[in-house]
Amino acid sequence: MLRAAIDIGSNTFRLLIARAATNTYPFPPWETACYTHRIVRLGEGLHHTGRLSTTGMQRAMAALGEFANIIQDYGIRPEKAHAVATSAMRDARNGKEFSLRIRKETGLHIRIIDGETEASMSLNGASAVLKNSTRSDMLLIDIGGGSTEFIRTKQKQSGDAISCRLGVVRLVDAYLTSDPPSNPDYQAMKNEVLKHLSTVDMYWNDGQNPTHLAGTAGTVTTLAAIHLDLFPYDANVVNNHVITQTEFMVLRDRLLHLTHHERQAMRTIETGRADLMVAGLAIIEAVIEHWDYKELVVVDAGLLEGAWLATGITQHPKSKRV
Repeated sequence: MLRAAIDIGSNTFRLLIARAATNTYPFPPWETACYTHRIVRLGEGLHHTGRLSTTGMQRAMAALGEFANIIQDYGIRPEKAHAVATSAMRDARNGKEFSLRIRKETGLHIRIIDGETEASMSLNGASAVLKNSTRSDMLLIDIGGGSTEFIRTKQKQSGDAISCRLGVVRLVDAYLTSDPPSNPDYQAMKNEVLKHLSTVDMYWNDGQNPTHLAGTAGTVTTLAAIHLDLFPYDANVVNNHVITQTEFMVLRDRLLHLTHHERQAMRTIETGRADLMVAGLAIIEAVIEHWDYKELVVVDAGLLEGAWLATGITQHPKSKRV
């Protein structure tokens, strides 16, 4: 039976319609009937106003209206889709009000999830496609538009995830003022990230860093596509792709020397993501340096797939949001 899930992020909205797969690992436990996404940037301006903007909500309604129609085309009632909303809608003063408008106009029932649930779903989705050797002892970072989740696993279990108000849309809104990005702008982003990483350290309070670093969400997977010169994009190629620290620094220098127009002209960077790559680089670099990781394992699956698998989740990690 087909089931639908929607990830309503601060930047990107994603839709997955799939059925349970009969194959076993390393194949994912779903067979995709339809996947699509839209870059909406719902969280644009939220850092300054505390509210979802009129234009952001208009873009969101257009995207969700399309998703509702697609879901119906596959014989699923929109209200049966598992639609989860993250940082932008949970932080905005008008987030709940907007969720009611979405329900009225599209039939989609939006569940605004907290950082704990977001971390749990992201881990569940990513773990479905990561190699056993990675997921047995890893730090998974889920870099969103409005928040980033830091999830440690040991023997494939997590008990101490933390969600930070740290995302690429937030960083761009707050610090990116030059084109190409100036060193002061980029360093300001990194410094903001490092403040949050210190908070993560204090929350964990044990100095135990997992062996592997894995990353998911749009800026991470786009970085892998650039590294591979992968076009068109293929999630199966991106899953478990490794970028070494040295390779990351080369990619960083290449991208930071380009203007917004030059980055956007790259075939591996989707329209609407060129400026967000700068903030994504700052987050990844800060994480690599702070915990001295020598490589990054990339995974395409994350929150969306975890939302699709949500009925199979039996344990939620203890999580804190800061």
